[in-house]
Amino acid sequence: MKKRNRFHLLRNEGGASLVELAMLLPLFVLLLALAIDLGRASYLVEEIQGAALAAVAYGAQNPTDTTGMSNAATDDAPNVPSLSVGTPTYGCECATDTTGSTYSASCATTPTCTSSNVVYRVNVTVTATYTTLFPWPKVPSSMSFSSSASMRSAGS
Repeated sequence: MKKRNRFHLLRNEGGASLVELAMLLPLFVLLLALAIDLGRASYLVEEIQGAALAAVAYGAQNPTDTTGMSNAATDDAPNVPSLSVGTPTYGCECATDTTGSTYSASCATTPTCTSSNVVYRVNVTVTATYTTLFPWPKVPSSMSFSSSASMRSAGS
């Protein structure tokens, strides 16, 4: 009878769920931490893309106001402390030019096309640094993301 009781204890599965939870919980925590870090990186990329688009949208209406373009980018992403706006540029080109061959930086010279065919093109690059919350093997703890935007608007 005693022998039968010992085998009965070996078949008892009362703590199996607790053991399985103890084995899988670290994996779930690791996956949660990875999802949080990837979500933060994705948010940062979206913010800098939006900031670049806000800057060129402002620049399309005010192509010579490079300070205003920088301010528009900064104002669009107030939650990104490491945001850096490169020097916005503008120029003139023919509206029918698809290759950029008639582009003139800062409109120093007017392209050789009809004056009603001249358009402004503004360019803005926005950069931000992302720092991971957790150290990941073979992944740098800090990385830089950037986004560039360009837009044309009616000329002078």
